[in-house]
Amino acid sequence: MFGTVIWFLVGVLMLMIIWRTGIGMLRSMTSPLPAPPPAGEMRRINVRYRCGVCGVELRMVMAPDEDPPPPRHCLEDMDLVAPVE
Repeated sequence: MFGTVIWFLVGVLMLMIIWRTGIGMLRSMTSPLPAPPPAGEMRRINVRYRCGVCGVELRMVMAPDEDPPPPRHCLEDMDLVAPVE
């Protein structure tokens, strides 16, 4: 009898934890995205570029827009290596 009560309480506790986690996840998906910053303000980005001529690499972390033009090195545009995650 005592073991059954313990199993029931553990089940109710797990149900409450799973329920609260699920409700929290649903609420996080329905919250609106923050407004973009005003024009001209620096934005956080994380991309890497490589010079095709000499091979120097550059990691860009701030830019005035989310998709900046590639920087120039050795009088050539640098190649996008991959966005850093």
